Amino acid sequence: MASSPRGHFNLLARLLHWSMAVMILAMLVIGVSMVASLHWRPALLDLHRPLGALIFLLALLRLYNRLRHAPPPLPADLPHWQVLAAKASHWLLYALMLAMPLVGWAMLSAGGYPIVLWGGVHLPAIAPHTPAMYTALRSAHSLLAYVLFATVLMHVGAALFHAWVRRDGVFRSMARGR
Repeated sequence: MASSPRGHFNLLARLLHWSMAVMILAMLVIGVSMVASLHWRPALLDLHRPLGALIFLLALLRLYNRLRHAPPPLPADLPHWQVLAAKASHWLLYALMLAMPLVGWAMLSAGGYPIVLWGGVHLPAIAPHTPAMYTALRSAHSLLAYVLFATVLMHVGAALFHAWVRRDGVFRSMARGR
């Protein structure tokens, strides 16, 4: 595993982090809007499915990059519980970035819905077409969305705490290059 130069994440990690942050926030807004608006639901679904597939692929690339390039070390004076919380929340975010699209894909498969991406490209079904499984997966997808939203809020809160209160370089390690 390569080490991080000068306490910064590598360029690919930073690009993936910020572009995926925008995509994930968009997905959360799209998801809430799909539930709230019958008028916009078809158009939002047409955005939601391919964006979810893209997030899944980028999450795989991001995980690969993370495993090959060690993140910069956390400050030595950071309390142990905060170090554990940081590590746990980052791995939870990776798990959610992978699980949410897979559960959504399986949910649509179980519901018998086509998973249409851009240009008429269809994903194959990954779960049998059963209403009971669709119901369970839909509930799981919703629950995971709430967990993702809460985790993102905590992540943003921690980032701002490091940027504005501690001013310890943790935020800068993801915000700027060398």
